[in-house]
Amino acid sequence: MDEQIKKNVRKLARDAENKVARSLLRWKYKKVGKPVPAEHELENESRYVAEKAHQVIAKRGKTILNELKRVYFKDDQKEEGPGE
Repeated sequence: MDEQIKKNVRKLARDAENKVARSLLRWKYKKVGKPVPAEHELENESRYVAEKAHQVIAKRGKTILNELKRVYFKDDQKEEGPGE
């Protein structure tokens, strides 16, 4: 895939994440009865929330993958047994 296409897809994904975060923040402010901040403040907050969520997902994803590998290889060794 062309690098420019990859870059554009990543930008689209980040923009979508920010829009979802902005919608959720707007909903949360209304739910708790607080006034919704100005659009530029909401935009900054949504970028921060989306970035933190992205970091958590990346970290947890690595942890889950490592745990799956550990379990898989542990089970694989049990089935073969010593000397097989």
